[in-house]
Amino acid sequence: MINVSEIAPDVFRISVYVKEFNLQFNHFLIKDDEPMLYHAGMRQMFPVVFEAVSKLIDPSKIMWIGFSHFEVDECGALNDWLQVAPNAKPVCSEVGAIVNMGDFSIRPAHAMASNAILNTGKHNYRFIRTPHLPHGWDAGVLFEETNGTLLCSDLFHQNGNVIDITDKDILGSHKKSMLEYEQGPLMEYTPYTHNTAKILSSLADLKPKTLATMHGSSFVGNCSQALLDLNYIMKEIYDTQEKAKS
Repeated sequence: MINVSEIAPDVFRISVYVKEFNLQFNHFLIKDDEPMLYHAGMRQMFPVVFEAVSKLIDPSKIMWIGFSHFEVDECGALNDWLQVAPNAKPVCSEVGAIVNMGDFSIRPAHAMASNAILNTGKHNYRFIRTPHLPHGWDAGVLFEETNGTLLCSDLFHQNGNVIDITDKDILGSHKKSMLEYEQGPLMEYTPYTHNTAKILSSLADLKPKTLATMHGSSFVGNCSQALLDLNYIMKEIYDTQEKAKS
């Protein structure tokens, strides 16, 4: 099941729901002078995502393909997109460019340092390094500075076939989803480190207006408070894990 909606100005959420996983995989197309696809998605999903993108723009016009970290749902279909968009470049952290993209990508990546700006035309996207948040040494997020959209990857992960965007609480659903994962092979999906609170606080300081989530509903509302509250939920889950080990 695939669904497309505009969750913020020029930001289109392309969502593929996989019943077997009870999970949405969300890809974000930014329509601008230099269009960007954020999350290349899995290779097996490429045909359906390509079809959805084709209804919004000519896929060959994509100029940037961004992702948070090296994982199949983030960049598995990267080379498929690079083949249909001959002028496109991958966008990732400097660590990601050095450690992963140099071997994986068929074209060199645009490596971004923390606080570097990517201009797509009307929109400026600021890159913020978030190592090991949600996971991966190479992790980072993009923040659109005009309308305040935070492309936040796996943060606020919610299971289920949920609505596109909400102003209601998503933290309860996120906590429930993470506790479900703690019972199986996906436990410790998002690590809690000595830097987690600091990173989430720095993201809250950006005062985003929309959280564009990889899995589950995007959120519009008091995003800064949601990011600060996310720290407490992650810490609570981490403490529960540690108690279970002792």
